[in-house]
Amino acid sequence: MTTTFPDISISTDRLVLRPFDESDIPAPTEMMSDEMVTAWTSAPYPYTTLDAERWVRRIAPAERTQGRGIALAVTEFLTQRLVGTVHLQHTDWRTRATEVAYVTAPWARGEGYATEAVLAVAQWIFRDQRFERLELRTAADNTASQQVAQKIGCISEGVLRNAWIARTQTEDGGWTDIRTDLIVWSLLPEDLEGVADRMADAGGYGAYNDWN
Repeated sequence: MTTTFPDISISTDRLVLRPFDESDIPAPTEMMSDEMVTAWTSAPYPYTTLDAERWVRRIAPAERTQGRGIALAVTEFLTQRLVGTVHLQHTDWRTRATEVAYVTAPWARGEGYATEAVLAVAQWIFRDQRFERLELRTAADNTASQQVAQKIGCISEGVLRNAWIARTQTEDGGWTDIRTDLIVWSLLPEDLEGVADRMADAGGYGAYNDWN
């Protein structure tokens, strides 16, 4: 049984999703220090250059080589600028199921990049890797992440009550932990039928061009 994803790059109309490399270290430091990332992820805060180095050099590659999933840098095709990440994690190779998480850089929001990138990864794991389930978990108040799930055709399955620790900013500018519910979403291969076409008709992007 295959228990690791291939070392892959995925191209879409506007994006290239590829493994992280040394040149990416400065950008994640800035991206992961953004307030929305701090609030809704478990990333270290403050996020330092050392954190970015650990991610690029050790943590992200190990996700794939140790069979847990795959972490991809999302870059603009024309500028090669890092605009986000897509991370498959908690992969179950027996059931062919995995969970997706994503982050969009503050300088790239409002362009539909997260939707385009996650849809491309979903198409790849279903069509090429023969997976049967993609799961997403979004904090109850993280509406931006929920919109991505809805746009790619995910089905809301229910709520995990009090299951996540988010962060909220305090009056003195610091951060404190708060508990929140998680909404569980799923995407199955048949859920993708027509999604890319509907997005294109609506003026969005989404269909993959190639992977290698």
